[in-house]
Amino acid sequence: MTGPPAAVPHRVTGRRVEVTEPLRLGAGGQRTVLAVQFLRECQSLGLRVSWTAADGETPYDIGLLRHLPPPAQVSDEPGELKEWRAGYAYGMLYHRRGPDFVAVMDRREPGTAVRLTLDHPDLLSAFHTLLNPTPLHELDPGPREAAGLLAAERLALVTDGWAVALPPRISRWPVPCTGI
Repeated sequence: MTGPPAAVPHRVTGRRVEVTEPLRLGAGGQRTVLAVQFLRECQSLGLRVSWTAADGETPYDIGLLRHLPPPAQVSDEPGELKEWRAGYAYGMLYHRRGPDFVAVMDRREPGTAVRLTLDHPDLLSAFHTLLNPTPLHELDPGPREAAGLLAAERLALVTDGWAVALPPRISRWPVPCTGI
């Protein structure tokens, strides 16, 4: 098994990951997209993550990130973090890959389920590129526009010139798998 990305300091014990420094999801830019990628990849690997948010920082729109493992509870935390914990469920957003397409299931909004198929070459290229945090200026015009479309569909986080794809590729399904 490969582990989570090394960009975030952490310890792995069995199937549990403990992040050793607070994550700055509200900081923007490269730090934020690296933290989001870390949480996404931990979820993809079926790892349980324990982490805390940096003091006084509220992450981006909780609705955008609510599919990721929420932070541990701390005293005097913003209400948005409590909402994140209360609304979190495994499998709220994920993707599956096929030949020349990516299928995405999005259930982050309560009471709705959206299925999307990414099959346009520029969308596919941008999605695959954004699985790793990427500076937007490094993208060609077509994939850069596609990254904007992915962000508009809430499938990518774009912040301070950096972007990262949000849907994890779930490789471990809960039992029963019909639960998600």
